[in-house]
Amino acid sequence: MKLKDLLQLAQQPPRPTTPAERLAKRYLNVEDVRKAAGRRLPGSIFDYIEGGGEDESSLRRNRDAFGEWALVPFWGGVQGPDLSTTILGETSTLPMTLSPTGGTRLFHPQGEIAVARAAAKVGLPYGLAHLSTTTLEDVADAAPNGRRWFNMELVTDPVELQAMLDRVEASGYDTLLVNLDVRDIGHRERDYRNGFTAPPSIRPKSVVEGVFHPGWSLGFVMNEAIAFPNLDSVRPTGALSSSPDMWRTLLSGSYTPTDWSHLAELRRRWKGKIVLKGVVSAADAVTAIEYGMDGIQISNHGGRQLDHMATPLDVLPEIAAATGGRIELILDGGVRRGTDVIKALALGAHAVAIGRPYLYGLAAHGQVGVEHVLELFRSEIARAMLLLGCSTIDEVRTRGPEIVRRHGPGLVRVPQTA
Repeated sequence: MKLKDLLQLAQQPPRPTTPAERLAKRYLNVEDVRKAAGRRLPGSIFDYIEGGGEDESSLRRNRDAFGEWALVPFWGGVQGPDLSTTILGETSTLPMTLSPTGGTRLFHPQGEIAVARAAAKVGLPYGLAHLSTTTLEDVADAAPNGRRWFNMELVTDPVELQAMLDRVEASGYDTLLVNLDVRDIGHRERDYRNGFTAPPSIRPKSVVEGVFHPGWSLGFVMNEAIAFPNLDSVRPTGALSSSPDMWRTLLSGSYTPTDWSHLAELRRRWKGKIVLKGVVSAADAVTAIEYGMDGIQISNHGGRQLDHMATPLDVLPEIAAATGGRIELILDGGVRRGTDVIKALALGAHAVAIGRPYLYGLAAHGQVGVEHVLELFRSEIARAMLLLGCSTIDEVRTRGPEIVRRHGPGLVRVPQTA
């Protein structure tokens, strides 16, 4: 080998100069970002992100289910690919939404504002949790060009309901995400063992953990106390706080019973889109169509509520067949790779939602960390589509039965959706 060839081999690639370039070099996938979040956060806080209900069977199954499906590429010309699509009638740059997560400022001082800005920058809908640690108005002000959805529980008091809807509409949220899976609070044993409370309290264990995680601790003590200002139907004034009575109700699960009639009333009052979150029953999905709902989010709350609850990916083909394209289907739970997104689309979903992955990015590096996670998904989806032979998201959906097979004795075809 000639000297010039050796010198060329010894040349180093250009050093990254921007935060995004540095993250791209350090973190090659969501798992890398998850590990970084685990290093930055105290153990009890990281467990709050990671944990599930009881034995965490649903939590594990959510992830394992994706491994049971194989992809079958086909030959032909590919253009693009074009990753854009529509979600509930609006253009989205990816077939993805950012699912609501509570207590977000626990993981990084920028909290919901960082997530909303990242979603707006990339061009994806962001669902703000009722239990967000930032007012819905402040999130709207921070990301005025973003597409914002608001996550809520049903309430039976018509005055309280209307006040909340007025507040949400006035702040420019176009879609409601209505929780159907929180009639009680899941038994999250990791949190109980850690002494984790909501709102957070300082305990001896917390102090010890904080000493070993100074970056997180400094951000926690130098910023406003964690509170949940959206629990009131009107915007709070003065110091942010949450009602003790509301917390007792929330943590004990003693909700006033609600049923389909309350969803009918919500549909009558709210002129925007409504997505029912927490549906895993095909019968409920069909009923949602009858009540004029616009979408359902097939979800078991990330495995945090009823343990051994059906895994969203397992019931997706049945729900897709039962609804026949009459309502949009969003799937969450266990999505970590671009190929997971492709599998969900091929099995009948219109889009997927992520929660934990963007929280890892937020915990590790704030807004730029969330942006990096979304870029990982974008690049993985694009690569998977090229290797499969699909040029558009619509092509992935329409050719879905051709490109996914279930592992078993051989590879089993998926029945055609009605």
